[in-house]
Amino acid sequence: MIEAWIDLPAFGVFAVLTALFGMTATLVFWVAFGRPFGTTIRRFDGVVAPFFGAVAILFALMAGFLASDIADRNRQAARAVQTEAAELRNIFTLSVASKTDMATIRTDWAAYIKAVARDEWPAMANGDSAPSVDKAFDALLRELSEPAIARDAGNPVGSALINAAVRVSNARSERLSLASDSTSELKWSIVLILGIMTQIAIGVVHLQKRNAQVAALAVFSVAAVIALGLIALQEHPFAGAVRLGPEPLTELLKLQGPNNGG
Repeated sequence: MIEAWIDLPAFGVFAVLTALFGMTATLVFWVAFGRPFGTTIRRFDGVVAPFFGAVAILFALMAGFLASDIADRNRQAARAVQTEAAELRNIFTLSVASKTDMATIRTDWAAYIKAVARDEWPAMANGDSAPSVDKAFDALLRELSEPAIARDAGNPVGSALINAAVRVSNARSERLSLASDSTSELKWSIVLILGIMTQIAIGVVHLQKRNAQVAALAVFSVAAVIALGLIALQEHPFAGAVRLGPEPLTELLKLQGPNNGG
């Protein structure tokens, strides 16, 4: 259920949060002042404000830990994409700097980047990879492994090209792993439950003044919707309203000129 909510568009994410916290705030107010529970509930009047603060702090801490986990996963995803782009640039630069004609390598290099942007990036939104990228990388690796490269360009160049390709593969594996990773539903459930418990605490603190309770519930609910909504939008690094795009990779295609494209 949590995963289905997070996969909604930005409007849907905020709409569900608004409905949830709106309904629970209304329920808290109705229980406190409506029939048949109002008279009984108001007998508990006298709970001091620090009680509300204790529950709110628990909610804030759990929301902070959740946001930190998601932000860390996004940083790792960005680092993986940048590493992949940097190593692909190294392959291109070495292929151009070498005295040996490596036009075929640059053709396979471009095919890999195009396959990633065209096929794999949309697939990562569902946590999947693209077979076409596997084929493109295999073709590139076969070209880089040709003995003629080490013979004509030298062993250092051949080794550097192979090592760069291995690091591209490692960065891609990390990227795919992060695309299929997600925060456990238990963590999200705890944060949402603590948010509702905070609303209940607000209601318990304000059992005599209706306007004060309405104002406090409204302020907290709006803040919770905004905070949790923004966190949820960043749950998946390669999907949703806030996502990483393939631009660091596709920008490399501009390196190909009329004399370098192969």
